Amino acid sequence: MTSGNSFLARIRVVLSPRKPKLPLSSPSPPALPDQSPPGLKFDRVFRQFDEDGDGGISAAELCKCMRIAGAELSHAEAEAVVESLDSDGDGKLGYGDFIKLLDAEEEEDRGRALREAFAAYEMEGRGCITARSLRRRLRWLGEEKSVEECRYMIEKFDVNGDGVISFDEFKLMMM
Repeated sequence: MTSGNSFLARIRVVLSPRKPKLPLSSPSPPALPDQSPPGLKFDRVFRQFDEDGDGGISAAELCKCMRIAGAELSHAEAEAVVESLDSDGDGKLGYGDFIKLLDAEEEEDRGRALREAFAAYEMEGRGCITARSLRRRLRWLGEEKSVEECRYMIEKFDVNGDGVISFDEFKLMMM
């Protein structure tokens, strides 16, 4: 696999509600095995990827579905994804494995959003939010605070006591 990020970006395109869904391989797709709870959010998508209805997505099925959706994924990349997420060693992604893949994508999106939010407050190029940078951003948002008030706000979430908010402290604050 060339990069997990590139695969996740491509799978996001496939699963995006703004894109047409993949056609179902049959009018009445087979039911998932008992270990896959029915009616879950991604049940239909999983069944679209699991073309032969055996309850698992092979590397070949993953490649084919991605190609149909207009996103290229090499067989080697697909095999690496399947190998890294295959929890039962059968060489296929079960429903739970598929959900782990989607959860990883969501986590990546959350991380990216947090980094963007952090960057909006970190304006001095120091890699942290200072009282002055917080005051500047709040002022831009229409909230007038003094530097001292901003220091007090930072103090509440400053885990290591250095007087600034690092990205790790920002993540904790946002949870």
